[in-house]
Amino acid sequence: MPPAVYVLGLSVFALGTSEFMLSGLLQPVARDMGVSIPTAGLLISAFAIGMVVGAPVLAAATLRLPRRTTLMALLAVFGLGQIAGAVAPSYGVLFASRVVSALACAGFWAVGAAVAVSLVPVNARAKAMAVMVGGLSIANIAGVPAGAFLGQHAGWRAAFWAVAGLSVLGLVGVVALVPRTEVPTGDDQPRLRAELRIYRDRQVWLALAATALSGGAVFCLFSYLGPLLTDVAGLDEGWVPTVLALFGVGALLGTVIGGRIADAHLFGTMFGGIIASTVVLSALALTAHSAVAAVSLALMLGFTAFFTAPALNARMFNLANAAPTLAGATNTSAFNIGNTVGPWLGGLVIDAGWGYPAVAWTGAALAGTGAVTTVAAMRVHRAEGASRVIASSAAASASASASASASASAPTSAASYAPESRPSQGPSQRSERR
Repeated sequence: MPPAVYVLGLSVFALGTSEFMLSGLLQPVARDMGVSIPTAGLLISAFAIGMVVGAPVLAAATLRLPRRTTLMALLAVFGLGQIAGAVAPSYGVLFASRVVSALACAGFWAVGAAVAVSLVPVNARAKAMAVMVGGLSIANIAGVPAGAFLGQHAGWRAAFWAVAGLSVLGLVGVVALVPRTEVPTGDDQPRLRAELRIYRDRQVWLALAATALSGGAVFCLFSYLGPLLTDVAGLDEGWVPTVLALFGVGALLGTVIGGRIADAHLFGTMFGGIIASTVVLSALALTAHSAVAAVSLALMLGFTAFFTAPALNARMFNLANAAPTLAGATNTSAFNIGNTVGPWLGGLVIDAGWGYPAVAWTGAALAGTGAVTTVAAMRVHRAEGASRVIASSAAASASASASASASASAPTSAASYAPESRPSQGPSQRSERR
């Protein structure tokens, strides 16, 4: 695995810490800003909304810009957004800072994912994505609990300052280790119109639906895990960082194991992980009043949720290989649609007076729907095989000769900086049928 991929994963650690750390800071933020817990929870949705909008917009806007320069600029904007959140005088300003930070985070993830998969052979895409998703997992192990700890002992604003410092470290790593790239020209130049053709394929939409439902199921509960632990399971507030860290441990284990097997068993990894999340969320709804059960199931939920993440990302890149930038951006948007809808639905359930265990039931319903969607996607894939829409999109973005047939199976925009990439119509497509 090229060092640049690990640098991207390290940068994602900073981004992920900011995205998820409010799960451990809802109570102090709500007290300081004078708002309710569900209203404070909307700050999580605000970040997700920024990710939904920012990923495809920034991916399209930067399609023909040098990747390394784009990553550097986005990390700088992200760091400034964290500083704005740290000094926010009101809830409205804090909300706006979350949206700005999310826009930069979305752009970085979309461009960074395209760079990561371009630097490895096609049969190692899930492993490369596992490294990036691993940054999110480590954020949950170290960053999110540390943010909660800072919030309890130094004020929640200290957590924002810490993430701003992490973004500076990520920026230094990108400058030092991510390879410099030139803007593609001629037949290798990315074309937005050609990349947009991927949205004509129903397999793409089924993949996006599975990603959105999987993310929504987990973060419907995760966003309110702190209050559930204290108000339902009876744990002291000081235990929240520890349980969040356990969730992160499970997430890291799930990412590592899922990344190792997803390239060979893509649909099996997706379906198995989503079904397991459905079971864990249902069990948590039934046993939330038991502190031991709540803590144990939080660990298991981290594992099952992130077990599917490399497969969900690799599936999208395998489908939309003619549009690597929009593939990463669109899947990021889908994941964060789930992150938006999940906490919002959880807030509705809480406001309705049904209690925090009902939030777990809501997550289980979303996960069950995701499992049904995955089965539908698998059947469509087996019936149709490789998408003719994707193939025609790839051919349209290349020259009319031998390069056209090559680009029909390999990312055209990746060719300028990843000559070692392999055609994508070999082992990966055969493995998707397993």
